[in-house]
Amino acid sequence: MLDALSKSFFHALARSRGLESLASHYGMARPTSFARRFIAGETAEEAIEAARAIQASGMRLTLDQLGESITTLGEAEAATQVYVTLIEKILAAGIDRNISIKPTQLGLDIDQAVCVDNVKRLLDLAKTHGFFVRIDMENTPYIQKTLDMFNAVWSQGYQNTGVVLQSAVFRAEEDAKAVSKAGARVRLVKGAYKEPSAVAYQAKADVDAAYVRIMKFLMTDGHYPALATHDPKMIDAAKAFAADKGIAKDRFEFQMLYGIRRDLQAALVADGYRMRVYVPFGKQWFPYFMRRLGERPANVSFVLKGIFGEK
Repeated sequence: MLDALSKSFFHALARSRGLESLASHYGMARPTSFARRFIAGETAEEAIEAARAIQASGMRLTLDQLGESITTLGEAEAATQVYVTLIEKILAAGIDRNISIKPTQLGLDIDQAVCVDNVKRLLDLAKTHGFFVRIDMENTPYIQKTLDMFNAVWSQGYQNTGVVLQSAVFRAEEDAKAVSKAGARVRLVKGAYKEPSAVAYQAKADVDAAYVRIMKFLMTDGHYPALATHDPKMIDAAKAFAADKGIAKDRFEFQMLYGIRRDLQAALVADGYRMRVYVPFGKQWFPYFMRRLGERPANVSFVLKGIFGEK
């Protein structure tokens, strides 16, 4: 119940233009500003610098340009070009060739055919240079559209890509089976969006139980699953299942968000597991930032300390 209330509260704050304007002024102003704990920077250059440090510590990474729900085809084209440039900068930097993209940022809300074309443009460039592209999943109104778009590009031979599924959503178990049957890779998350009870579990225990069920399926029947969680119980469940089934540590990877549970990230690497960090950057960081606060009370405490510590 408290988990649901937390998500609702912070999602409401995320829609506040006044709060966004205020936070944007202070949140990234200095190297020590509070938002920089969870956001690698406002520019690709800042994100790549952060990524270098992550890679040097033995972790893998994926870079993500923040921004959602653009309203014009011109904005979709501009976002696509940002990713083209990002791929070029990653190549020049010599870091892990892995990016994440959001369908609404590339035009899914406006014209699905244009969105598919934009995604194919990025996948073509990514394929040329050996990149993997993860297609992020947004809230439930976009799930079927995103999977339709993914299936369209996958069936056309673009297999340097994978999708994200959210265990909070009822349909995720069947979607995991369908995506795995096609041969594609899944990133499994719990889900950061506040969803209605008609389509998603509301209790944390139910979300967790679904996560474990899907995780076990992906580890035995999936294709190099990415287990994205900061929950030690989920991590322990995955480790125990892998050990019980004799699943080698190189057949799956853990993933966590930049700045969250860095202790767990380091511990997994020390234990010989593959660990990938999701590195977000960009000027449109506020909605993403607020969702992170809604996921975990400890995040709120950290940010409050950062705010009151600002000079």
